[in-house]
Amino acid sequence: MKFLSIVLGALLILPAHASEGNQIQFDPSLRTIEISSQMSDTEAKVRNAAVRVITTRGGHGSGSLIQYKDFQLVLTAQHIADEVIGTRYGVVHKNQLRAAVLIYSNDNHDLAVLWVEQPWARGTALRWNPSNDVATIGTPITYSGYPASHSLMTYRGRVAGYELSPDGTTHILLHTYGYYGCSGSVIYNADGKIIGILWGIDRGRRGVPVETMIWVSPIQNLNLDLALRGLCETLSNEPRACR
Repeated sequence: MKFLSIVLGALLILPAHASEGNQIQFDPSLRTIEISSQMSDTEAKVRNAAVRVITTRGGHGSGSLIQYKDFQLVLTAQHIADEVIGTRYGVVHKNQLRAAVLIYSNDNHDLAVLWVEQPWARGTALRWNPSNDVATIGTPITYSGYPASHSLMTYRGRVAGYELSPDGTTHILLHTYGYYGCSGSVIYNADGKIIGILWGIDRGRRGVPVETMIWVSPIQNLNLDLALRGLCETLSNEPRACR
């Protein structure tokens, strides 16, 4: 903030030196807007729950730790975890690598759910809290992910619009930033409710990525009880999440 003030101050002072005797005229309709670089509580929690998902081909995507009753899960995109059900994936959270089992995969909506066998501390994951309806245009959003070879990044943006697939599926379009490696990131609104899963970036002419137009599968496409059914049928201890 100090650096910004110095720069603005210099811009105001220079014209006065260039033309001695001239006075700067201020437009009374203008007002000062304070710019804050601090994260909100929701942004901090979303960032803390973000993970890197290692693909079976050696690449990576992103995801988020979700606490659903006594299960710790990872939500991500299906094209990141696209092997058969039961495949184990490496999940990295703050430089700790653990295994997670693919328990649900939906290629139509590009959604996948992993079950963390040895969960991190319960406070690390965010409680399963999906939004009731598809996010409206203008809704502020945040997400954290791992673009390309970079470390964890946190982004803000807004819902910009929707697109319909030929099969009638609704996709949310965001105005924010994304890049390869961010696929699978979980998108949240300002209240900490899940909006959807990031699955792609737009492409312009000649296939050039439009990195500020991001495609999201609405969370309403995920029935978590259905996603857990196969896992629950294999466990004998009847976890609370299966009741």
